[in-house]
Amino acid sequence: GRDSLVFLVDASKEIVIGLIGCFSFCLMMTSSHRDLMALVFYGTEQSKDPSKSFKHVYVYHDLDEPGAKRVQEVDALRGGKGAQLAAETMGSGETSLGDALWCCANLYSDIKLRLSHKRLMIFTCRDKPHEGDSVKDRQARTKSGDLKETGVIIDLMHLMKPDGFDVAPFFRDIISPPEDESELGLQLEPCDKLEDLQKRVRAKEQKKRAQARLHLCLGEGINVAVGIYATAVTARKPAPIRLYRETNEPVRSKTRTFHTQTGSLLLPSEIKKSQVYGKKQIVMEKDEVDAIKKFEDPGMFLIGFKPMERLKRHHHIRPAAFIYPEEDEVKGSACLFSALLTKCHERNVFALCRCVSRRNYPPRFVALVPQKEEVDEGKVQISPSGFHVIYLPYADDMRTLDPPQCPTASQRQVDKMKEIVSKLRFKYRSDAFENPVIQQQYRNLEALALDMMAPEDTEDLIMPKVDQMDQRLGPLVQEFKDLVYPADYNPEGKPAAKRKTADTGGGAEKKPKVEVPEDELRAHVQNGTLGKLTVPVLKEACKKFGVHTTGTKKQELIDALVDQLGQ
Repeated sequence: GRDSLVFLVDASKEIVIGLIGCFSFCLMMTSSHRDLMALVFYGTEQSKDPSKSFKHVYVYHDLDEPGAKRVQEVDALRGGKGAQLAAETMGSGETSLGDALWCCANLYSDIKLRLSHKRLMIFTCRDKPHEGDSVKDRQARTKSGDLKETGVIIDLMHLMKPDGFDVAPFFRDIISPPEDESELGLQLEPCDKLEDLQKRVRAKEQKKRAQARLHLCLGEGINVAVGIYATAVTARKPAPIRLYRETNEPVRSKTRTFHTQTGSLLLPSEIKKSQVYGKKQIVMEKDEVDAIKKFEDPGMFLIGFKPMERLKRHHHIRPAAFIYPEEDEVKGSACLFSALLTKCHERNVFALCRCVSRRNYPPRFVALVPQKEEVDEGKVQISPSGFHVIYLPYADDMRTLDPPQCPTASQRQVDKMKEIVSKLRFKYRSDAFENPVIQQQYRNLEALALDMMAPEDTEDLIMPKVDQMDQRLGPLVQEFKDLVYPADYNPEGKPAAKRKTADTGGGAEKKPKVEVPEDELRAHVQNGTLGKLTVPVLKEACKKFGVHTTGTKKQELIDALVDQLGQ
């Protein structure tokens, strides 16, 4: 199904002007071009809705895929001219949140597509929109209940007003309960700045879908339902869509399998898989292949606990996952999960588990590392509470490296480099650096879609700030060079040419003949290890023993030597 998001905006003068930039930002950050979005104003003087039955409700955009035209229309409402245009187009009038919610319900019912995720965000800075009118309050509560029964999640995005914003009297009954109890305080806390509101909208808009749902077995009969989530996924440029050259319509590719001899089309049931073992082709059915791959049913099984210092950085062999309790699957999971998380955090230990994440997946050893929740000044969650799933290597995955022998640095050189490192330290945050390639891609697409003269400039945030680094380091770089490199060292100069050997008169050095003793060669033949010898060695051996061969490939030379010496 598709995801849908409706912005329901209070049209009072004090909020519309400040929030237009937020909607433009939200339209540009849609996670998929297939998502549906709508923009509805309530409390307007003018009225506009598809059914023409609601007063003081203005449907600026109905529920549809966002496109370039919509972004331009919303962008036109920004700034002073945009505020004047909004006042002329919609104006400000009476407020009936119940009618606005009813109108939004009609927008959802008019959609014939399957919707997997339905969310409605209310933007306002008035905690009493009806000024104590009990009839309108009751109507709004009824309509919000109807929406929530149909699976619509209602969120409140409220800005701080001078005398404060109290959610309890009215909006607490309108909005949906938080998905997590830890978000309750965040849900009741208004935003002081528009930037904080944008962060909160983005956090709500991002889908929190589990990659898998498992049972964490803590012992016999003690199961905790958990969901596995990905906290970081590599952002990639959207894949190109193939179009038919004549009409520019998207095309769909199909893959079919044909018999190599008869040319007939093969059905999936006619295709089998094979594996060569002992020079024999073992043919297997699909069910047999699945049975070979299956170890056990998906799940996570607790083995024990280890101190955190036993977990090393080189144990991290793939991106970590994150687990969180699923209360809907097993009642009491959240309570038991929270108790396990608290104790592991207090004792500074991690849980060692055996994990099978999906059917036909091989089992892996994982370390569950506890993490407490963190929020920023705007009450936006930075780090959720739960366990990081660190996939541990097997003994077969560990490699023994043979590092090259390099000269050892002196203590003075080490101390000087420590000074340089201390001068270049800074607080790193991954969310402060955007991928310049992807940003440039979207700037170019934005310029094409919105008919802009030229794309906006993209700042490459990962480029080193050379001037600032030189200012911080001062003379340390030159001092380090004097300690490490020779006086005449020039990093930009060309390397010195290799000297020619004197005994060859300036010509290329001849390669010495490579010979293998007869006993050693016969031992290679008996052990079947002739393949370890190089082609020049095999050619020299053929000449030595008078083996005639027409080929020059390695396997042909080996076969000729085996026939000659194996007799």
